[in-house]
Amino acid sequence: MKSFSPILENDFVKLAPLSMSNYHHLLPIAGQEKLVQYSPSDIETPEALKKYVEQALEKERNFTAMPFIIYDKRNNKYAGSSRFMNIDQKNKVLEIGSTWIGREFQGTGLNGQAKLLMLNYAFNEMHFEKVEFRIDERNIQSRKAVEKLGAKLEGILRRNVYLLDGFKRNTCCYGLLKEEWS
Repeated sequence: MKSFSPILENDFVKLAPLSMSNYHHLLPIAGQEKLVQYSPSDIETPEALKKYVEQALEKERNFTAMPFIIYDKRNNKYAGSSRFMNIDQKNKVLEIGSTWIGREFQGTGLNGQAKLLMLNYAFNEMHFEKVEFRIDERNIQSRKAVEKLGAKLEGILRRNVYLLDGFKRNTCCYGLLKEEWS
């Protein structure tokens, strides 16, 4: 099946459709210990990453997700993954999530550039009215990053998601409306 995820890029980053033919580029990054410690997703082993990608592609086939592989154009290296998810066409709302990048790319501005491309596409090409982000309450770095983009904390879901280590996290729900972005 051909992906319906677009290619999004600027001078810093390229987001291409994630697929079974390119996910292997992410194996060294996904294997970084506790890279997704605040996420319920398991990506640390090659088998786990393959299953993670297969599940993302199944959601894409159901038109509820658009998964991307992130490429750092300045360093000419694959950096991680992100996706549009929980796509609600009827209500014009989607979530940007399942984002992870290797530690060597964190704090470089790469993730911010990727989010700018995704937000522009969601609002200006898909004509969605709201973008949401769901983040572990303890993940201060990610919370500050989406706040910097203009997203507002709308509430906290208490103990709603089990993580791989058995911890049940509180999830901060952030939202950004189209008129706040424009």
